[in-house]
Amino acid sequence: MKSNVTNVLPLTVKRSLAKFGHDIATARRKRGLTTIVMAERMGVAKNTYLRVERGDAGVGLGAYAMALFVLGLGEPLATLVDASRDDTGLLLDVARLPKRVRMKRTDPPPSGKP
Repeated sequence: MKSNVTNVLPLTVKRSLAKFGHDIATARRKRGLTTIVMAERMGVAKNTYLRVERGDAGVGLGAYAMALFVLGLGEPLATLVDASRDDTGLLLDVARLPKRVRMKRTDPPPSGKP
């Protein structure tokens, strides 16, 4: 059963996922692992792993993350959307800064007189 997300994916995203899956397959072959061994180490069915290699958008992110982990490539996923490297987000933060900063007025301290 296909996910609804596959129907609305832009072509560039589909191509990126296909390349990602192909790159996972290449890394697997370089390490001399079979698809069955990869699936077993990931804890998924062989068909699910084959969908990962095809870049299927209906496969859960956890399966892709586990494939990277099994291949010893899990670290890049942790920094993929790191807030400190998000140039657009940082620019938006700067744009939201106030033009002026004013001190809040506080009530004067009560005098000791009744």
